[in-house]
Amino acid sequence: MYQAKEKAGILVEALPYIQEFYGKTIVIKYGGNAMVNDDLKEKVMQDVALMKYVGIHPVIVHGGGPEITAFLKKVGKESSFVSGLRVTDEETVEIAEMVLDGKINSEIVTRLNRIGVRAVGLSGKDAGLIRARKKLATVYEGEEKKRVDIGYVGEVIQVDITVLKDLIAHDYIPVIAPIGVGEDGESYNINADYVASEIAGALEAEKLLLLTDIEGIYKNYDDKSTFISSLHAEEARNYIKEGVISGGMIPKVEACLMALEKGAGKTHIIDGRLDHSIILEIFTSAGIGTQVER
Repeated sequence: MYQAKEKAGILVEALPYIQEFYGKTIVIKYGGNAMVNDDLKEKVMQDVALMKYVGIHPVIVHGGGPEITAFLKKVGKESSFVSGLRVTDEETVEIAEMVLDGKINSEIVTRLNRIGVRAVGLSGKDAGLIRARKKLATVYEGEEKKRVDIGYVGEVIQVDITVLKDLIAHDYIPVIAPIGVGEDGESYNINADYVASEIAGALEAEKLLLLTDIEGIYKNYDDKSTFISSLHAEEARNYIKEGVISGGMIPKVEACLMALEKGAGKTHIIDGRLDHSIILEIFTSAGIGTQVER
């Protein structure tokens, strides 16, 4: 009886959040360990299905860097990086597109459909969803800053969300691979955090959730008491300038800031290694991770 009452209490706690987010769009950037651990994969899909069944409109943008690296190794091709960006020649972008669109995207859609919700897989090339151009890497030689061509790595220049609106209106969950198309029809591999932020902004999503492999943002990562549960956009910009936010966290925070500037309501960096991390963030009063808001 006690367990039943406890479960009832949890459901009641979730009620105001279900009411608040009913009919709203929430964009989820799916990546990190939650994408390679089979048990976590299933829990993420369950979270997304629950969102759908209580009237929320989830949109998934996924990454796939580790899987791309693994496949390149299988074909005898080593990965190299410049300023954190993968050097991507013509063969590499073909492999990246195959892994992202053909393997990972298909697996996510299959898992969601098996749970009982309707999902449709897309890449940015479908229906002109993501227009892209070449992104140059920034490198420093002493104090001199240089821009380096690293191949078919892209940045978003325009999104056309018509197809996403149509899918959402017809009760489908869009699942998006971060491949964009250039002026001449060439494919570009794009950082999934930035794609998610562009999509969240264009859809004026209620929330953008970035699933990562850390708990959130710390003022000092070695001191767990310095965890930051919430900060405003201007604070986030200052933390980047001051070096409080550094390394691999910079693109994630920049993605949050971009989404807010372009129309998203709130953004969250959460630990995708936790069971049901999405549910914990959306449907509980405590939440998890770091919230970045206007």
